[in-house]
Amino acid sequence: MLFYYFMSPKHQGYLYVLITMCIWGGFTLLSRLNVKWHISAWDIAALRFTLAFCILMPILLYRKETAFLWKKEPIILAMIGGVAYCLSTYSAFTFAPAAHAAIFLNGCIPLCTALAAFILYQQPFDRHIWASLSIMMLALVLMGYLLSQQSQHPFGIGDGLFFLAAVWWGIFTILLKQSQLTAWQVMCSVAIWSALIYLPIYLLFLPKQQGHAQFEHLLIQTLFHGILVVIVATLTYAEAIRRLGAFKAGSLVTLAPFAAAILAVPLLNEPLSVAIVCGLVGMGVGALQPWRWLRHR
Repeated sequence: MLFYYFMSPKHQGYLYVLITMCIWGGFTLLSRLNVKWHISAWDIAALRFTLAFCILMPILLYRKETAFLWKKEPIILAMIGGVAYCLSTYSAFTFAPAAHAAIFLNGCIPLCTALAAFILYQQPFDRHIWASLSIMMLALVLMGYLLSQQSQHPFGIGDGLFFLAAVWWGIFTILLKQSQLTAWQVMCSVAIWSALIYLPIYLLFLPKQQGHAQFEHLLIQTLFHGILVVIVATLTYAEAIRRLGAFKAGSLVTLAPFAAAILAVPLLNEPLSVAIVCGLVGMGVGALQPWRWLRHR
């Protein structure tokens, strides 16, 4: 790891993006597996927050670093990027395949991030964002038309939930960028406050389905989502945003779920129609803005 200290902040940002991409790609596949393993959205969110809380809270208490938790920013970030985003995403995977997640969730994250920046902080769209918006809208229209030739209901509740999750994550990204919290504080805030807010509601009011799942499946999902997604990916994503900016970091990490959508075809036996391919290509081009990279070269 000595090479890390000789890297420029920009290249460090790309390294953090790469780590985040690997975890996000696995997140797409394993979240879809929850359906096959009979683990509900309510259950996986509870397992995720519980494990992260049990790991991080003792560390904060030992280091006596809990003062930042009582500010309003950590609570808001946890409610948006923790509870709201997780429940929307996990619920969406119950109704829609991984390819739809790449289109309506990860493909829309850069757009929702730009919209959140404009609405919350009056950051105007540049010509690149307008170009991305045009490409994404054309891709969705084309995909919708092709799907309508195959079904009377081309889009479903899962797609709407994926887009809602993209809205939550776009807002979370902008608020994270504007906050004065470090990456460590953001990670702890999301994990701890999500557990404190969600777990009492889950235990008292929400349905539980853990008894229908196998223990090894619950263990795999808990370790992956509780450690890699909540702790590692939140930390690396926050560091990537600090070094590269919200829009660039948010755009680059969308590559992983698009790759996961392709891998879901042989691994999860999910179909990949011409309509879905058009959506993947269009949303991927709009999110990544390859013309900016070519022009820079």
